Amino acid sequence: MKHLKIQRSPVELDLKDFSLKGEPINYQHRVLNDVASIFLDQDAIKKMPTETLVYHVQSWLPVADGTSGGLFIGTSTIMPGKVGNEYFMTKGHFHSKSDRAEFYWGVQGAGTLILMDRDRNTSAEEVYPGSLHYIGGEIAHRLANTGSEKLVVGACWPSDAGHDYQEIAVNGFSARLLEIDDKPELV
Repeated sequence: MKHLKIQRSPVELDLKDFSLKGEPINYQHRVLNDVASIFLDQDAIKKMPTETLVYHVQSWLPVADGTSGGLFIGTSTIMPGKVGNEYFMTKGHFHSKSDRAEFYWGVQGAGTLILMDRDRNTSAEEVYPGSLHYIGGEIAHRLANTGSEKLVVGACWPSDAGHDYQEIAVNGFSARLLEIDDKPELV
């Protein structure tokens, strides 16, 4: 920061699609091959192109990872699609510092935020443009696209929260979001 100088922010947020532009922005892409193990129907996976894009994440980390008192912001874009009758979704995670909360908000498309507490109780909230979601500490969360267009979701979380993907990779969620009779259902 330069004393008494007015300058532009290094990162801009496109208010139409919530994409981030500028430097430094982190990008992550997850293709079907990266996330195949999270889906129930492994036979269906084998019939799909392994490089099919399932989701991508953009994030701005203006402070070092693990900094107490800092914030990160990002977007997740989940593609429309299914593996069998299970919607494309993110891997899902707890926070490494499990008492850290997070906000999500719907920007584009239709989806579901799947939530699971440490006792493995699972619930879900509809995600749509303008929806706002508070994800408390000790809650695992994942997003699923239940619509026919991209699902874009904004997020803001503490810079010291971290991500624990391992627990979900090993134990999964206690419920799955499936398309049953043309609508999403937790089973």
